Amino acid sequence: MPRPTRSPRQADAAPESGRSFRLVCEPDAIPRVEALLAAQGFVFEPEPFSGWCRRLVREPLPLGASLAARFGYLHIQDRSSMLPPLLLAPPPGASVLDMCAAPGGKTGFLAQLVGTSGFVVGNEPSPDRLATLRQTLFRENLAQAATVSQTDLDPYLPEAAFDYILLDPPCSGWGTLDKHPQAAAIWHGDKVAPLVALQRKLLATAARLLAPGGKLLYSTCTTNVAENEDQTRFALDTLPLRAVPLDPPPGFVFEAPWRSDITGVLRVDGAASAAQGFYMARFEKTGAPGPASPPRRDLPGTPVPETALGEAGCDPAGLPPGAVVRAFGEKAFVLPAGAAILPAGLRFQGFSLGTWRAGVLRPHARCRLLMAPWRPGAGLNETALSRIEALLAGQSLPAGDMPTRPGLYYDGLPLGLAMRKGNRVLWSDR
Repeated sequence: MPRPTRSPRQADAAPESGRSFRLVCEPDAIPRVEALLAAQGFVFEPEPFSGWCRRLVREPLPLGASLAARFGYLHIQDRSSMLPPLLLAPPPGASVLDMCAAPGGKTGFLAQLVGTSGFVVGNEPSPDRLATLRQTLFRENLAQAATVSQTDLDPYLPEAAFDYILLDPPCSGWGTLDKHPQAAAIWHGDKVAPLVALQRKLLATAARLLAPGGKLLYSTCTTNVAENEDQTRFALDTLPLRAVPLDPPPGFVFEAPWRSDITGVLRVDGAASAAQGFYMARFEKTGAPGPASPPRRDLPGTPVPETALGEAGCDPAGLPPGAVVRAFGEKAFVLPAGAAILPAGLRFQGFSLGTWRAGVLRPHARCRLLMAPWRPGAGLNETALSRIEALLAGQSLPAGDMPTRPGLYYDGLPLGLAMRKGNRVLWSDR
């Protein structure tokens, strides 16, 4: 189909080009995370579409090498890619399914939006991409999420299991040609047909898994009308879904839909928005409400007693409400309460906490969610970055009167769990 004449919609002026990122922390920790970034010389400004999102103005070293990134307090993400979770807009406490989740930026943002009282399932069929998804959620300490790996979720999940679903399916990626110029050469002509067929199958699955009145957000990073407006038309004509118009968020320029019979969708003009080209459509499931919620089951694994967390220097108050710690062999995981809706036949993985051997829990150094708020004697509370960097480089610091697993803090901001050996404190990234 030939490209129609564009009629852009502008929601405030799009910013000049600059790397965007999302802060990953509780709202009250935002000033301290920003202070940590500023201490390393980063200068940034808020993105107009979300209080969590920032755009770099000055990058004195690669952002991914910053201390904030190392300790999981930020996620580098194209600004267009931040929109699908925001436009799905699950409320705190909601249960959400992300059907095609890797590398995890959208899954993590959904977990932030629903908060520790919510639950997010990230599904990723590819084993390699699944590992990336799990590492992302682990690094960012998002224990309210769980991961599964199924090519087809239909046989495993009950009908109407979720009130919110994000479907960002495999696509031709034509909206990312500035970063992936090979996409146009790989996906063209008849080669796109298998993607279109897969997207329709996933849309049908999403419609079955969505509860009546629930919301589905469909998004792609392509400009191809066959994967965008045509799929929206397919969903409205063949599935129990109705359109829910999207309001343009500020900071982007949007093109008009490429079909005259489709309205209320958003097409990011990538060049004008300093972002990837993106397409988004929102739907609501029609029909009468069914049961209030799917049946729940006992969570699997061997229970790890709460006393073991305290003995390991962990604060159980950091667990999401209702979450439990379970051992599978010698590995310990946090299982969020929402995972009880997942049927026994569906294998899932929670947040990797550490090891469980001979009745002793050894938490991973990165499990800052189980660190108690800073108080004297809890560990090292540093304001000099040189001391933190020295510790990370393998040097030791005086222990003083500290526990076996002292916390490492930056001006009260939890970073991770260090180790005490004799009268010295060490850092081991394990």
